[in-house]
Formats: sequence, C-alpha cells, structure tokens
Amino acid sequence: MATTEASTTQTVGKITQIIGSTFDAEFPEKQLPEIYNALTVKTNNKGVEINVTGEVQQHLGGGRVRCVALASTDGMVRGMDVIDTGAPVSVPVGKGTLGRVFNLL
Repeated sequence: MATTEASTTQTVGKITQIIGSTFDAEFPEKQLPEIYNALTVKTNNKGVEINVTGEVQQHLGGGRVRCVALASTDGMVRGMDVIDTGAPVSVPVGKGTLGRVFNLL
C-alpha cells in the first residue's frame, strides 16, 4: 500500500471497504489514527465532488480502522485517499451558532 504524509500531523491512508454509513481505511501500522479522530475524504470522482468526514470508532488490527461517516458515502470507492486530521470532530462556536441545535446524524 502506498501512503504519503500530507503534513506532520496528517497521515494519508486508503479506503478498503464501505458498508452503508461506515467505511474502513488502512494506514501505516505506526501511524494509526486515534479513536475519535476525524478523517476526511475529499476528491472529485467522475465529476462528482465528494467531501466526507468520518470519525474513527474502532481499531481493527493490521493498520486498519473502522469509521462512521458523518455524511452520505455515495460515490466513495475503495482505494480513495483518506486523511487523518490528527484531531477529533469539532464544531466552530460563536454568535453564528448561538442557540442552535446540531443534528449530527
């Protein structure tokens, strides 16, 4: 598996499986994302823009993690790059979000 490093905190892996709203990704064994880290998939596949964030829920072994997608996985395919952000999912706060309720799923 070929991997690249996007920056000092962002490791790039590959999607290995997509089942409904979950997907598995493979990373180098020594650079496995932490549980609850946000992973991003950003690409333009066959003219369709894909911008999906997922949250790591489980370490499967062998450098693989299982994630819950926070958007539709339609258009995602095996082999796509997935980036570990190195941080958990977060929401900006301020006057724009004051008094609002967020429905994550």
